[in-house]
Amino acid sequence: MSIIITVSNQKGGVGKTTTSAALASGIFLTGRKVLGIDLDPQGNLGFCLGAGTDSRYTVLDVLKGNVPVEEALVRGDGTCDLLVSDITLSSNGLEKVPERRECILRDAIAPVIDQYEYIIIDTPPALNLLTVNAYSTSDHLIIPMASDILSLVGLAQLKETIESVRNTFNPNFNVLGILLTKFNRRTLLSRDVLDMANQLAGQINTKVFETKIRPGVAIAEAPAHGESIFTYNPNSPAVQDYAEFLLEIATEIHLR
Repeated sequence: MSIIITVSNQKGGVGKTTTSAALASGIFLTGRKVLGIDLDPQGNLGFCLGAGTDSRYTVLDVLKGNVPVEEALVRGDGTCDLLVSDITLSSNGLEKVPERRECILRDAIAPVIDQYEYIIIDTPPALNLLTVNAYSTSDHLIIPMASDILSLVGLAQLKETIESVRNTFNPNFNVLGILLTKFNRRTLLSRDVLDMANQLAGQINTKVFETKIRPGVAIAEAPAHGESIFTYNPNSPAVQDYAEFLLEIATEIHLR
């Protein structure tokens, strides 16, 4: 059975897709069988993992039952298998499904779950039906948060969504922690955000990860070169931070 991890924050620009891609590619590079699922209509996870733009089917085709999940799988360039997305996902019509609409993703990928050791789900910057589907499907949640005050806004709503999913669809849904990105420990702002993030983590019964992700241009450059951040520039401080982050969560997600 796969270990399924969702990366989510309703605030945009916090490093959500970068973190999803780092998890998928980093775990893949350890020799594991990994599937990345892009539930963001921007479709950036597939781009970050080298899927290109010529995929015949998207995750929406799978969610609507137009094609079986096996036919929609694509292989990234030197990375994991993927279910890609595009802008059509933004007007998906899934809210019209009469039954189990919060579990559409879980049902759709059921035929391939046992083929993968890890499944990483990237979500849209919103708390909508797609996000709820990701939470209902997953074992764990990672919440990336940029080191600015605006990134703290809205976590109360996120807490309510997590609790609702636990009470209704997925009682074992676990929040692994909050990952601070764009973090500069030399600035007062980053230290203030860390203090507030620790308080918020306590409210949702989780923690702030010890690893903090520093800003780094290599993170932005790697997708343009069609490479994982770990192969593009392993010496970048930000890339080294993501490598440390994988080590930090290894025990919790049973990664050896």
